[in-house]
Amino acid sequence: MTADPGILRPATSADFGFIRNLAQDPANAPFITDEDETALGAYLGDGSARLCIWQEQGQPAGFALFCEIGHPTGRVELRRLALAKTGGGRGVFFVKHLTDHAFSNLGAARVWLDASGENPRAARVYQKLGYRLEGVQRAHWWRPALDRSVDLMLFGMQRAEWRA
Repeated sequence: MTADPGILRPATSADFGFIRNLAQDPANAPFITDEDETALGAYLGDGSARLCIWQEQGQPAGFALFCEIGHPTGRVELRRLALAKTGGGRGVFFVKHLTDHAFSNLGAARVWLDASGENPRAARVYQKLGYRLEGVQRAHWWRPALDRSVDLMLFGMQRAEWRA
């Protein structure tokens, strides 16, 4: 992994091509919804959402979407995330940074996310960082890229668990 620790910054409309390219990448397409520029632009004006770009060495290296910010329960959803380059611990580092950001900067009392049952790599990263598997919804998602339904795995972490 690069010596540059990376930074998380707000996305702009200039980032939409990068985000869409990551979502359309064959390695990500089965797991990430590709949203058009109109849908991505809606997040920029939504006070309960933050579309962010992860940068390494000054260049976009990933993206993440936080939703439900300001919800009365304090929950924050980490709805979508992807890295341009994986391996070498990047995923763990990236998700740890996103989790820390949600608790430290977005006021989360709880962070939750979901993953495809056919994405064990993501599940391992989440569990390694202390997210708990809270449930599985069997054959919940229709995945056009796979032409079938897949299980949806729900993960969550409470603020007290994050502090520990």
